[in-house]
Amino acid sequence: MSNESETDVDEETADEEEQAEGLQKGDVVKLAYTARTVDGGQLVDTTDEEVAEDDGIDTEQQEFGPRTIVLGENHIFPDVEQDIYGKEVGDEGDVTVAAADAFGEYDEEEVRTVSKDKIPEDDRYPGAHVDLEGEHGHVETIIGGRARVDFNHPLAGEDVEYDYEILEEVTDREEKAQGIIQMMLDMELDVWFETDTVEEEQLVESEDDEDEESEPEYETVEVEKETLYIEATPQLTMNQQWMMGKQQIAQQLTQLLDIDRIIVQEEIGGGGMGMPGMMGGMGGAGGADIEDALEDADVDAEEIVEEIEGAEE
Repeated sequence: MSNESETDVDEETADEEEQAEGLQKGDVVKLAYTARTVDGGQLVDTTDEEVAEDDGIDTEQQEFGPRTIVLGENHIFPDVEQDIYGKEVGDEGDVTVAAADAFGEYDEEEVRTVSKDKIPEDDRYPGAHVDLEGEHGHVETIIGGRARVDFNHPLAGEDVEYDYEILEEVTDREEKAQGIIQMMLDMELDVWFETDTVEEEQLVESEDDEDEESEPEYETVEVEKETLYIEATPQLTMNQQWMMGKQQIAQQLTQLLDIDRIIVQEEIGGGGMGMPGMMGGMGGAGGADIEDALEDADVDAEEIVEEIEGAEE
């Protein structure tokens, strides 16, 4: 009996080791892919510019090329991700994603009648895309003072077929950071890593634990922070996703890259004086103190104020 049990354990261990081979959760890869609806072959997404051009897509309005994704982070449909696990660079795959797992089943109840007056005047025609009370839909018909609006996703009810190829596993940290930012914000940014020594206030454990009324004591200690620096650009500061969700993006980056903090560094006027803004998921955010920056640049703030007041007089 014991020999049979040991054999079973050995087989389970071998199976686990076999399953762990190849690409796994947390790995960062570059994919080339094209996705089409199963019925009709409508192009859903592609990394191939020629494919997009052949389907009449305006390729000047967007960039094409391999996409960087982090496996296990829902950067691509789970069915496709599951098919990638265990594979190697150079492998290809063909996955059909059911409508329910792609853009959802078509729901007749999501086709609703609304007052025509709720729709902007320029969008009062069949086929127009509208945003009403936080929902996105497209106009089906307008009769009299009423409009029928379909709030289903345009691809709801469609099974989607994904053809993909694994081009590369990204292991370089800077390239990994750039790829993740590219995926999140659809832009390329200069990034680099540094280990910074900073001062932090830490709580000192009291020797007298019975004295509950004693105030907590803190001491200043030096700690090392693994930091990702991102060079700010005008495109970044104007990016809608960045403006609305920079803290969430920073938290994701700190977790995915296993770092302590992120500093977004901006160069003003080409004079070399950086005004860094810091944020990160490991202990908060901060920024440069303006007075310290002026002092470092050997600028007398009082003289500037006096000159301004003199000019106003």
